[in-house]
Amino acid sequence: MALTREQLIDAAVGILSEFGLADLSMRRLARELDVQVGALYWHVKSKQELLVEVAAKLLDSVPKPDSPAVNLAPMAIAALLSQLRTALITIPDSAEVMQLAQSMRPDSLDPLGWLLEFLEICGVPESDAPMARHVLVNHLLGSISAQQESLALAAGTEPTAGSDTWGQESFDYGVRVILRGIIAEYPKN
Repeated sequence: MALTREQLIDAAVGILSEFGLADLSMRRLARELDVQVGALYWHVKSKQELLVEVAAKLLDSVPKPDSPAVNLAPMAIAALLSQLRTALITIPDSAEVMQLAQSMRPDSLDPLGWLLEFLEICGVPESDAPMARHVLVNHLLGSISAQQESLALAAGTEPTAGSDTWGQESFDYGVRVILRGIIAEYPKN
């Protein structure tokens, strides 16, 4: 049976989820799929292109929310960011993969487009919405990286009560502060 692009992406997600980005090499992926390395390049031009596809696949579980009313757009943004965090937090190195994908092809990540839409509903001009989105996504990815690193460092020690809650609480706090600043920058007339 011939290798498909979907099989390639699924296998890459599997390796990333189980072992992390350091173990996601094209050689390992070829071994996992029982093909020659060259067969992978029939479906993707580079490992970076593969990682963009992996990032998009990681976000598949996040449903597209309805476009909110103006007064509900900030809450919709916060809810979407929280869903993105939930989808990514358990996947090792997901923040690094997302950062690469955001830099290379943000248009391939549907939830980033939804963020733009919601920011514009909040009154952020179309020309500034990508910058506002960038700030919010960097907060999201930084939060994920910090919590994953904290958990990795704590591995083998007794977990402290509420350590996961603190990560979510600080993330939520940061989103509120950023959104207040963005909204204050573009008051409605």
